[in-house]
Amino acid sequence: MAPYIIKRVFQAFPLVFIVLVINFVIIHTAPGDPVTYLYGPYNVSGEQMESIRESLGLNDPIYKQFLDYITKLLKGDLGYSVVYRKSVSSLILERLPASLYLTLSGFFFSVLLGVAVGVFAAIRVRSVWDYIASAISVIGYCTPVFWLGIILILLLSLKLNLFPSMGMESLGSQLNGISRLLDLLHHLVLPAVTLGAYYLGTYARLTRANMLEVLNQDFIRTAWAKGLKWRMVYYKHALRNALLPIITVMGVHIGLLLMGAVLTETVFAWPGMGRLTYNAILQRDYPLLMGLFVVVAWCVILSSLAADVIYTVIDPRIRY
Repeated sequence: MAPYIIKRVFQAFPLVFIVLVINFVIIHTAPGDPVTYLYGPYNVSGEQMESIRESLGLNDPIYKQFLDYITKLLKGDLGYSVVYRKSVSSLILERLPASLYLTLSGFFFSVLLGVAVGVFAAIRVRSVWDYIASAISVIGYCTPVFWLGIILILLLSLKLNLFPSMGMESLGSQLNGISRLLDLLHHLVLPAVTLGAYYLGTYARLTRANMLEVLNQDFIRTAWAKGLKWRMVYYKHALRNALLPIITVMGVHIGLLLMGAVLTETVFAWPGMGRLTYNAILQRDYPLLMGLFVVVAWCVILSSLAADVIYTVIDPRIRY
């Protein structure tokens, strides 16, 4: 397994380089720049703005800007945010914990509930419960994230006052220990449900389809013929084999959720990387955007690698 992991990590470098090239070209050819955002609303002359662009290297040919960026990146330098006046690394590290709280909460909510709904529907295929579970899955899959977030805020926060509508902690609170953890979880419920609802539908539909396929195979009929209990047949034999395609999707989703949280973090004013990305796009903060894309690219690659490793745990027949 160790040689395979090392091989996969080295194979990831060309992929990350291609992602860097595409993102760099798209970002730098889009209209506007950080200088226009920072000084455009003020009475700054065109000569002064050109001087600032020159000092930041924005007037250099795009290939030279890219080579300068790659040179710094190879030294471990993600650059310096033009708008925030801080290193990109420090900005990402400040926001990463909040994004991980939200991403992992939404991920486990969608996986656990989605797989449970999918198994429930497969066991009771073509029953009323199957149709209800399938309808819930389709609704979750089709509902826009920003719309669901706004509806949850209106109903559960503003109308029923059950959950806070924004932020990661209560304003002005000086909580510590368990009280602070409970306050964080209280703020986390609505964003996590909003982020996980879309993927819940995906996992439910995928689990149902895989379970139905496995339940029709010969080894399941053999398990029934041996007189095994239904829990053993469904959960140990059928579900274990049905999980492999689901793990593939999970490996991609857990990395994408970091950036998929842009709308969720914006709606709930959650101080994570998604909201930072949204602000960086509006502000045309080139170094910050590139740094965020580099981090997300590696997260997707490493999560896919983790999925391959988990394969061998669930199915010992798989070897690399």
